[in-house]
Amino acid sequence: MDSATLAMRASSACFTTLSNPKSYPLRTYGHIEDRISLSRRSLRLKCIHNPNPSLISSSSSSSSSSSSPLKSNTNIQNPSSSVPCSAVAEASLGTTDLAIYKLQRLVSEFQSLSEPIDRVKRLLHYATHLPPFDESRRVPLNRVMGCTTQVWLDASLDDYGRMRFFADSDSEITKGFCSCLVWILDGAFPDEVLSVKTEDLAALNVGLLGRAHSRVNTWHNVLISMQKRTKALVAERVGKPPLDPFPSLLITADGIRAKGSYAEAQAKFLLPDEVKVKELVNVLKEKKIGVVAHFYMDPEVQGVLTAAQRQWPHIHISDSLVMADTAVKMAEAGCQFITVLGVDFMSENVRAILDQAGFGKVGVYRMSNERIGCSLADAAANPAYMSFLKSAAEVPPSLHVIYINTSLETKAQAHELVPTITCTSSNVVQTILQAFAQIPNLSIWYGPDSYMGANITELFQRMASMTNEEIAEVHPKHDRNSIRSLLPRLHYYQDGTCIVHDLFGHEIVEKIQEMYCDAFLTAHFEVPGEMFSLAMEAKRRGMGVVGSTQNILDFIKLRVQEALDRNVDDHLQFVLGTESGMVTSIVAAVRKLLGSVESPGRAKLNIEIIFPVSTDSLSRTSRDSLPGLNAADMSSFSELSVIPGVASGEGCSLHGGCASCPYMKMNSLTSLLRVCHHLPDDKKAFTNYEAGRFNLRTPHGKSVADVGCEPILHMRHFQATRELPEKLVHQIVLPSGNGKLPS
Repeated sequence: MDSATLAMRASSACFTTLSNPKSYPLRTYGHIEDRISLSRRSLRLKCIHNPNPSLISSSSSSSSSSSSPLKSNTNIQNPSSSVPCSAVAEASLGTTDLAIYKLQRLVSEFQSLSEPIDRVKRLLHYATHLPPFDESRRVPLNRVMGCTTQVWLDASLDDYGRMRFFADSDSEITKGFCSCLVWILDGAFPDEVLSVKTEDLAALNVGLLGRAHSRVNTWHNVLISMQKRTKALVAERVGKPPLDPFPSLLITADGIRAKGSYAEAQAKFLLPDEVKVKELVNVLKEKKIGVVAHFYMDPEVQGVLTAAQRQWPHIHISDSLVMADTAVKMAEAGCQFITVLGVDFMSENVRAILDQAGFGKVGVYRMSNERIGCSLADAAANPAYMSFLKSAAEVPPSLHVIYINTSLETKAQAHELVPTITCTSSNVVQTILQAFAQIPNLSIWYGPDSYMGANITELFQRMASMTNEEIAEVHPKHDRNSIRSLLPRLHYYQDGTCIVHDLFGHEIVEKIQEMYCDAFLTAHFEVPGEMFSLAMEAKRRGMGVVGSTQNILDFIKLRVQEALDRNVDDHLQFVLGTESGMVTSIVAAVRKLLGSVESPGRAKLNIEIIFPVSTDSLSRTSRDSLPGLNAADMSSFSELSVIPGVASGEGCSLHGGCASCPYMKMNSLTSLLRVCHHLPDDKKAFTNYEAGRFNLRTPHGKSVADVGCEPILHMRHFQATRELPEKLVHQIVLPSGNGKLPS
């Protein structure tokens, strides 16, 4: 049956009347495999012409008054007695076909309007057809997250198993969006609602110049909310118990409240022991000790350090790259010792950078006399990784892009095999794109993080389907053809993962899709592919971010600031797709933003940080439940840069991965105080705690420290100039052979 015939039959405004509604078969849909009585076995069909033809013609005389698909159904509000359908007389369309057909009609209509202003006028016209919204339902619980305006959605499942939707907005254009979606899905069966994809809405392309993306996001976010509520209502109807929510921290202007034992563990050390704080500050001042620490360390240490920062400036908590740079600044300020709270490659980097900066006499100390490993760094030290690079050396010109979270020894050995540049999760995409643009016929070999490598590849595959204008926004020297041509020359190591980000696998993704599909989703570049794809989809509709810890922090701050600017009561949920220690800086930033607004007339904002923790990976916590922290308790924490991670236990999943880094657990407060009190180590009792210098030589007789630092210097040049340094380009295009770098 062609579309013209379908349109003719649909325009006759047929209706379906249900008989014996209790006897129809159970229906299944999506991945909810429960069945629900939907009254469909003894379906009696009757076609009735529209009893009120006046509703088919619009009262509008504007350009939006031409024939529109919504008009034939504007008089239908109770599908329990009759529901709209297309071509029912011949039963040519199934129910899912009907929803899709309605959507196709809508897409065709908007695509026929070439000017954006005409499409907006059409939406404004449809806004007048949106049924009134019950004022009692205009509550925060019914708000749709992610829209630039206020949008409310009310959903129910009627006695015949059909979804009923009501929606409203404080924006007339958004009312038009809601009117269209309600027209498509109100009165539909649950499987019809879930069959519509966000991609199906992209073709609607409604928006004024410069606002098109936000308009499309509104379509997507309202649809996602419709689908989430559909799943919940069906699960309730069939008696399926609700899933337990992920643990979370709820941040308001008045304080912080932990939900769930895992979140309680995160918040346990928000109020550190003042005796311990004083003890640490005194010894740091007395012995001129600086402290550099990673975001993912033990929570007790974080709580004490953040409190101590107010009294001793030479305490810094950051990612691994910044730790070494900060250590140099501390040495310049007169610190005689640097204590490093992190894994071994971090203390190695601090030692090497200090030596290069001329501070060889400044002592660098770790927090354990045993090795503090890292699953990702260990993967790069594996002989299999060197074999991967030997393959790269046989395909000139080649560039090795290595993740910063690896040892100097690995960087040195790699650089002698293949010219190497380090990267971070925030600059890896730009580094690779610039290298491909700067050096013709280049092959790139990325490692050791397999998930990040796969995610980069997927990102470029998505870019290959973007317009040239969209690609140019990512990198000005690339277009669709160049992206497609580089894909076969991009290789990544496939046997290296971070034990933390390995947590975000299938179980976590399924639960996010089920319970948090309408929340803001953040994901580190190192997460597994399923989580990455989910976050990329959220990013596409303005509801997510994929990148580094700083990218995640910036995204959350931006969304909170936007909510503050709207000044309406709101509840924002952010799923934290990275190590739980990242919540430390997030809480500080959010509380600073919330505290920047004066109380009189201030809207009530609830910011919820959700920890997607596997059910078999909960940490041990104290026996007592943590009460909500009030404003008085939290007043002294408004300027903290960090709050704690996991209280005890690693939060590791039986299926692989940890919510917090178990290696960081070796950086305890007890160890820090013991090392500080013992310095200076005149009796050499703490030799095993000292970060060793790389007196080793590379296979070609060069200093490991010198060769290992060069890829880092190449990256810093790229960060400053946005181009690869000439020395690195020379090493790539003019290799000296036998694995030796040209001088």
